[in-house]
Amino acid sequence: MAARLKEKYVSEIKASVQKELGLANVMQVPKLEKIVINMGLGEATQNSKMMDPLVADLASIAGQKPVVTKAKKSIAAFKLREGMPIGAMVTLRGEAMYEFLDRLISVALPRVRDFRGVSSKSFDGRGNYTLGLRDQLIFAEIDYAKVDKTKGMNVTFVTTAQDDNGARTLLKAFGMPFRQGN
Repeated sequence: MAARLKEKYVSEIKASVQKELGLANVMQVPKLEKIVINMGLGEATQNSKMMDPLVADLASIAGQKPVVTKAKKSIAAFKLREGMPIGAMVTLRGEAMYEFLDRLISVALPRVRDFRGVSSKSFDGRGNYTLGLRDQLIFAEIDYAKVDKTKGMNVTFVTTAQDDNGARTLLKAFGMPFRQGN
């Protein structure tokens, strides 16, 4: 069974984005390439056991096993040595990517307190969008009783769009709730 948003992209979104952007060829229509979820944990330098709940939370949110990221170089001021684990990340593609996007837009973001939409200023100029989330508790997969400390995360949407306008149009067509007026 195909993901709901993937079917919607093929049947509806592609045509509407092509028309809105004024593209001549259907192959020029931007598409979602991958979603990267990244959680950093600076406190893991003192206690490496803190990485286990982070990895477990990220695995339950994404539905696949995360990769532990390690420090690239030593920084004495942060008591950081090269090779120390400092975070975890997951790259989602295909069906899993569309399933995560669907859960993020329809379930997780509406659970944010005082939610007025996501910022439309977080585009990088090359058609990619990064969304910062303050805690992992907005996802229904996380058991509130097992969380000892809330951790934030970055969710990056990598698209084939050439510019920010194409990426914004694509994400808006998927249902991303952008804030009005900024």
